[in-house]
Amino acid sequence: MKIATWNVNSIRTRLQQVTHWLQHQPVDVLCLQETKVVDEGFPVAAFEPLGYHAYVYGQKAYNGVAILSRAPLDHVSRGFAAVIDPDQVGDLDEQKRVIMGLFQGVCIVNLYVPNGASVGSEKYEYKLRWLSLLKQYLSDLLSENPALLVCGDFNIALEDRDIHDPTHKQTHIMASPTERAALQQILTLGLQDAFRKFTPDGGHYSWWDYRAASFRRNLGWRIDHHYLSAALYERAKSCVIDVSPRQLEKPSDHAPVIVEI
Repeated sequence: MKIATWNVNSIRTRLQQVTHWLQHQPVDVLCLQETKVVDEGFPVAAFEPLGYHAYVYGQKAYNGVAILSRAPLDHVSRGFAAVIDPDQVGDLDEQKRVIMGLFQGVCIVNLYVPNGASVGSEKYEYKLRWLSLLKQYLSDLLSENPALLVCGDFNIALEDRDIHDPTHKQTHIMASPTERAALQQILTLGLQDAFRKFTPDGGHYSWWDYRAASFRRNLGWRIDHHYLSAALYERAKSCVIDVSPRQLEKPSDHAPVIVEI
């Protein structure tokens, strides 16, 4: 099976690009982030002729996640509170960032991790709280689903080789030591980076700022990931970043990342 993750930066703005991509890359599951539309406004009908079922969890103008799958998903849930005690979740489900479903026995979790704005800000502290709760959420899922795939826009470059220029990483959002440590804590659950199984070298990125001709100059960051439990990691056949949609006119600033299991 092939599973892709893609922050589309508005599904309505990028709808034609996404449907065109699926016609040429007919993955089994496509996990979308930053859909930026309420559930009722998600363009479900555009994907039905392509053979995809749509599962959405969105909000107006911001955030939002969705899963498109060629076969119906089982046990779809939205938000942390579907798995964790709502009292522990508190305000962390107000932003729509988590959706999960079972596809052919694989538990797929699609995430849009908060950006954090700037190191030390209120949004940064929110991001760290969110990541702490994510570890508990994934731990609970793993206890019942040993075949776990966690993908999405993590807004964290885990290592220096994931950034074109890591010089100021200590104070740069998405690369600060505290963010990296929070993600490393999550990975101690037994999750491994599918991309790094096949591509150990740097220079491969999934996000490029719209400014300063960053894509043309390959001044990017690798912040879109597939993390696999041990049961799936051994079965992974490939993991690639498809930069072709980033070359289009008015693209998302992210590229799809595809894992084959």
